Amino acid sequence: MANDIDILSSDNLAENFHGYAALLRKIRQRVQIAQQRAIYTANEEVLRMYWDVGELLQQSQYADGWGKKTLQRLAVDLKNEYSEIKGFSVRNMQYMMQFYNEYNQELTMVKGDAPSIVQPLVAQLGLYNFTLPIKHLGWAHNLILMQQVKDIRARYWYMVQSITSHWSKRYLQEAIKLDDYGKHGALANNFTETLPAPEANDVKSILKDPYIFDMLTFTEQYNERDVEIGLVKHVEKFLVEMGAGFAFMGRQYHIDISGDDYYIDILMYNAFLHRYLVIELKDTEFKPEYIGKLNFYCSAVDDILCREGDNRTIGLLLCKNKDRIKAEYALRDIKKPIGISDYELGQALPKDFRGSLPSIEEIEKELEVRNI
Repeated sequence: MANDIDILSSDNLAENFHGYAALLRKIRQRVQIAQQRAIYTANEEVLRMYWDVGELLQQSQYADGWGKKTLQRLAVDLKNEYSEIKGFSVRNMQYMMQFYNEYNQELTMVKGDAPSIVQPLVAQLGLYNFTLPIKHLGWAHNLILMQQVKDIRARYWYMVQSITSHWSKRYLQEAIKLDDYGKHGALANNFTETLPAPEANDVKSILKDPYIFDMLTFTEQYNERDVEIGLVKHVEKFLVEMGAGFAFMGRQYHIDISGDDYYIDILMYNAFLHRYLVIELKDTEFKPEYIGKLNFYCSAVDDILCREGDNRTIGLLLCKNKDRIKAEYALRDIKKPIGISDYELGQALPKDFRGSLPSIEEIEKELEVRNI
C-alpha cells in the first residue's frame, strides 16, 4: 500500500510540478556532458598510445635498422594478442611513426626537432603562435590532415572547423579538396564593422570566395534564374559547397512588405550561427546598386522571420566577378552585415567539340573489333 502511495505521489509530482521539464532537461544535459568528456578522454588516450607506440617503433628502427618485415611480424603478433583492438596494421603503425615524428608529446604543436619530412612545418613555427587542438580530433581526422595539409596555418584552420562545425571525415576530405581554407576570409565584407568580434570571426570562417558550382554547366547564354534553378536541382551539392550547418529554406522566397510582394533569390539558415543568410545571385560583374536591395532584404528578414534566439541576418551577394575597391566602397556605410563573393560554374564542352566525340555505339563497335 505504501509503495502504491509513493508511485501515485511520483505521478502527481510529474503532472503538477511545473519545473519538471526544465529539471529533466538540465539532468540530460549534464549526462551528455559527461558522455562527451568520456569520449574525449578515451580519444585522447588512444592518440597518446599511438604517439608512444610511434616513439617505440622509431627509436627501435634507429637503433636496430629493421625494415618493413618487422612491422609485418609485429602486426601479426599484436593482432593475435589484442584481437579486440583494431589499428595495428602495418600501414597504421607507419602512421604512428609519422604521428610521433610530427607532433610533440603534449600533442599541441609540431616538433622543433622533427626530421626533414616535416621541416616545412617547423619553419613556420616562428610565424604563428597557437596551439593545435590535436587531442580533440579522432585518429582518422588527424591522419587526413597529416597526409593532405602540410601548411601549419591551414592545418590549424581545418582542425578548428572540424571541431566547431562537427565535420565528418568525408566532409573534411571534401573541404580540403575544394581548398576551403584558401577561399575563406577572401570575400569583401563589412562583418568587422557590423558584428561583435566573436560573431564576425564566426561568419568570416563560414563564408568564402569564390564559390565553385561545378555541378552547373551551360553551353548557351544563361541568367541568374537559370543558376538558381540549377542550384535547387543539385541542392545537396549546393549545401556541401556552402559549408557546414546550412539548411535550404527556399528559392524565390516570398515576403510581403506593406502589401507589396518581394522575392529573395535564395534563403538559407545556419544552425551553428543561428542566423538567416539572404543570397542574391547576379549574372553580371558587381555593381554598387546591388547592395541596397540586399540590405533591404536583410532588414525585412530580421523583422519578419527572425525569432527569439536568432542572430542578425547576413547577406551574401554572388556575382560573376567583382572589383574589390568598388565592393569596399559600396559596403563602407552599410549597417547590415553583408559579404560579396564571386562564383564559378563548371566548364561545359563546346558544341563543336562535343560533336567530334565518338558516340556510345561507336565506342562499343570499336571494343568489339579489338576483342576479335
